[in-house]
Amino acid sequence: MELIRHLIGPDEGATTLQLCIRVVPLLAFGILCVRVAGRRTFAQYSPLDIVVALIVGSNISRVMMGKAPVVASLAATLALVVLHRLLAYGAMHWRWLAWLVKSRPIHVIEDGRVDPHALRRANLSESDLLEAIRMEQVASPDDVAQAVLEGSGKLSVVPKRER
Repeated sequence: MELIRHLIGPDEGATTLQLCIRVVPLLAFGILCVRVAGRRTFAQYSPLDIVVALIVGSNISRVMMGKAPVVASLAATLALVVLHRLLAYGAMHWRWLAWLVKSRPIHVIEDGRVDPHALRRANLSESDLLEAIRMEQVASPDDVAQAVLEGSGKLSVVPKRER
């Protein structure tokens, strides 16, 4: 525990390097929180993008209000943005990393059949599902070839073709 305290520094008066080191566990914790909250909470963005945006905004705000040292806070923010870029780049090349930092799509309807297990995984009620498919101009699940809750939190609906 003493090693961790030495690495991240005290609550007040941490060095620039210590603030930069804090970015790593804070990023992981932030992604965990967004994943727990669910993809529909922050539709259109990946958990990684949301956490980075929140922390960058918070850091800039603290500097602006004089609550944090300018150079050290900006260095930590830059370290976070660089880490974000590296994770995004790595996620393009390594599927396991993409799985950790991005949400995967969940197929909730296949050939008109609603998958109740997928609905539970997606934290989506049947009434939410029905509303979403109506928003796509489809009357009922029977008329859906495929419906997928995308990583962005949006429901993609592919209607069945008329015969």
